[in-house]
Amino acid sequence: MSGIVPRLEEFLDEHGVEYDVIPHKNDYRAKVTARDTGTPQSEFAKTVFVLIDGEDALVVVPADRDVALSKLRDALGATEVCLAREDEFHEFCPDCEVGAAPPFGNLYGLPVYVSTSLAADDMITFNAGTHSSAVRMAYSDFERLVGPRVLALCKHE
Repeated sequence: MSGIVPRLEEFLDEHGVEYDVIPHKNDYRAKVTARDTGTPQSEFAKTVFVLIDGEDALVVVPADRDVALSKLRDALGATEVCLAREDEFHEFCPDCEVGAAPPFGNLYGLPVYVSTSLAADDMITFNAGTHSSAVRMAYSDFERLVGPRVLALCKHE
């Protein structure tokens, strides 16, 4: 077994994507996982579940930044944007450990919004559905497979 959730592994393999699985200590914070995978915090993708006018979505930002909900709301012309409750995460991605979902909302029927700073990188590294494995792959492959909307999502973007 590769250490990543089967749904993600099958999807990447079906599309012929080159990727590396990076095993690491059991981490529960993106900043720590970034360190343990040898990834700068500004380049490690943190997946955040949000509700946009009552609809579920994924927001992907660097590990060292928080989502600026007001920026997301304004960019989308939404009325209300809020963080989803932690107990809802498992409902969205039942095959993932809570807090370790990969940024592949398309695998779970969720739209994905990604930070402009992450989109500027050549590579993307993210949790692989567990707290002990991450995936590193070309950002261009991620963009091609997920089709995220790229927005300024953080305070200083």
